[in-house]
Amino acid sequence: MTLDGLDKGAEIAVAREQNHLVDLIGERFSYVDRAWQLKRSPAEARVPWRIQQVIDKVRTRAAEQGLPPELAEALWRQMIGWFIQYEEEKLQKQTEGKE
Repeated sequence: MTLDGLDKGAEIAVAREQNHLVDLIGERFSYVDRAWQLKRSPAEARVPWRIQQVIDKVRTRAAEQGLPPELAEALWRQMIGWFIQYEEEKLQKQTEGKE
């Protein structure tokens, strides 16, 4: 046992999963980074009906996988919020001619 209470094999599995999650978030970010370039104003970054559509799908998938839907929703809302802020900032700079 290590200090964290996991054996070496479990530590390696957790590290591999962390890397995989970061890779997936990186892939998602690449889509967001492209999407803002297709928009014309910061107002286009926040689309409430689309956010809800994504959250509904994430909650359903989480429940199917035995994951608490509330956990999945909280994680996605945090990520979506960050991505929206990123898009708004990029679009604002573009509007001001700084991008």
